[in-house]
Amino acid sequence: ALQNPDLAFPMLVNTLLPIGLKGVVICGILAALMSSLASLYNSSAMLYTIDIYKRKHPETEEKRLVSIGRIATVVVVVLGVLWMFVIQAMGKNLYAYIQNIQSLLAPAIATVFLLGICWKKTTAKAGMWTLIIGIVIGALRLVTMIINPQSHNAFTYVFNEMNIYTFGVCTFITCILVCLAISLCTKKPAVEQIQGLVFGTATKAQKAEDRGSWSG
Repeated sequence: ALQNPDLAFPMLVNTLLPIGLKGVVICGILAALMSSLASLYNSSAMLYTIDIYKRKHPETEEKRLVSIGRIATVVVVVLGVLWMFVIQAMGKNLYAYIQNIQSLLAPAIATVFLLGICWKKTTAKAGMWTLIIGIVIGALRLVTMIINPQSHNAFTYVFNEMNIYTFGVCTFITCILVCLAISLCTKKPAVEQIQGLVFGTATKAQKAEDRGSWSG
């Protein structure tokens, strides 16, 4: 029996596969890892360089933007290395760590996406504040799980001891209520702003264009 479940796949590769096939499998894993990291670094650099820096400095030369993108990539790499300490603090089970992180981020994003495409009265302010509140709730849970306080009260139960899936459902319901409340208290978007983006707002021309693309 393995004491560390994360070693199950390496043990299977080392035990069951012949020598030549082991190298092929390892090369495939490394290639997938490098591809994922490359896309992550490229997306992060583009996100900061184009969507943040260039908006504030629209006259920046392309050569300087390339340099800024490289610096942003290095910063992301350093943050990724430092994040390893967070992973270690949250336990040795990698699958449980991934599920924990996803449950902290997904509720707010899912709420904004679902209400944004399903409810015509969802406003931009509601979406923004729902994301902010959802991320703050997730961050509180993350910090509390890392610190792992020994005291037992309502706060530590919700943000540390509660099952992560139950916490995700509660956060999702909270985000829905926040988004609904703020949307009802703010001015709903104009029809032109949401036309074709929300269910029931597509024009006949847009529907015909979409159906025509099915056979293209």
